[in-house]
Amino acid sequence: MMPQPPASNGPVLRDIHLPPAPSWWPLAPGWWLLAALLLLMLAAATWSWRRHRLLLKQRRLLLDELERLAACHVRDGDDAALAAALHQLLRRVARRHDDAATKQRGASWRTTLARVPVAAPVLDRLMVLEQVIYRPQAEFDAPTTLAAARSWLQAAAKPRAWKSAAMEPGHV
Repeated sequence: MMPQPPASNGPVLRDIHLPPAPSWWPLAPGWWLLAALLLLMLAAATWSWRRHRLLLKQRRLLLDELERLAACHVRDGDDAALAAALHQLLRRVARRHDDAATKQRGASWRTTLARVPVAAPVLDRLMVLEQVIYRPQAEFDAPTTLAAARSWLQAAAKPRAWKSAAMEPGHV
C-alpha cells in the first residue's frame, strides 16, 4: 500500500535548517584579551631580560676595572695610586644611588657604604682608603682592601641590594 500524500488543507512545512557555522574572524573579545596579555607578557619579559643583561654588563665592567687596578698595582707597586683609584671607583658606584656620595666624608660616607649589605670588616677595610689617600707615603694591606672592594662592588652592582636612605638611622 502506498502512502497517501498529505492533505493540502494545511501549510506546507519544510525541513529544519541549521544556521551557518560561526566565522573564525573577527575574533571573540576573549581572544583579543588573550592576545593583548600575551603581547604584554612578551614585552615585560623582553624588558626584564634586557635590564638583566645590562646589569650583568655593568657588573662585569666594574669588576674588570677593579682587576685592571689590581694589575697596575702589581706592576707599579704604588699604594697611593691604588688607594686613590679604589676610592674614586667606590664613589662613582655609590653616586648612582646617592647623589651626595661624592661630598661625604667620615661617618656619612660609611653610612652610604653600609647601604650595601656587606660585613662590618669589609666596611672597615674600605674606610681605611679615605685615610690613606691623603698620606704622602701610603701603606696599607692592598690584597685585603682589593678583596673588600671586590665584595662591596659585587653587592653594590645589584640595585635591589641597596637599602633606602630613608631606612638609615638619623636620616631626616
